Amino acid sequence: MQRNIQLLAFATMFVTTTSLVNAADLTKAYDMPDASKMIEKDLLAKPTKFTMPKGCVKDDAASIARGEFIFHNLNGKKAKGTPPEGLVKFVEKKGKDGKVKKKAKQYGNCVACHNIEGAKGGGNIGPDLTNYKKTFIDSKVRDNAFVFQKIADPRIDNPKTHMTVNLTTKLFTEQEICDLASYVVSDKSKK
Repeated sequence: MQRNIQLLAFATMFVTTTSLVNAADLTKAYDMPDASKMIEKDLLAKPTKFTMPKGCVKDDAASIARGEFIFHNLNGKKAKGTPPEGLVKFVEKKGKDGKVKKKAKQYGNCVACHNIEGAKGGGNIGPDLTNYKKTFIDSKVRDNAFVFQKIADPRIDNPKTHMTVNLTTKLFTEQEICDLASYVVSDKSKK
């Protein structure tokens, strides 16, 4: 019995050694990316404090309409309705082949997390923005600059926020953030 165990151990050792000697080193057969560089590339820039441009938040219908479209739509290929005049509909991206291709612009879809007047399926992850003008702006608890900063880079006053970082990452332009802020602080009771 002991002899059988010794033979089995020897056979196992022989098969293992043979497998190790004959095993191919495949690590050079494919690219092994440096994960630390990939992670570094995906990190967000530090929170950025922005100054709201003069005349940014407007009560004109065109600015509010652009902000409303951005707020309520994912846009891109899934956009509902025609984007109002003044909104970028496409962005140009360079493909791997080096050719420039037009791609539908993805906007906010703020309504996925926030509720606001007229929202269809407004979210409840972020604060409810219904009656924002009356509750915060008219009462002077907050001002337009606060709204602009909150949309541009919300990490300034809440480092653990899950809200998208829009201007620091260049997801939105300054004008698009002005339009969004114009919509959020607008009086929607007149609609």
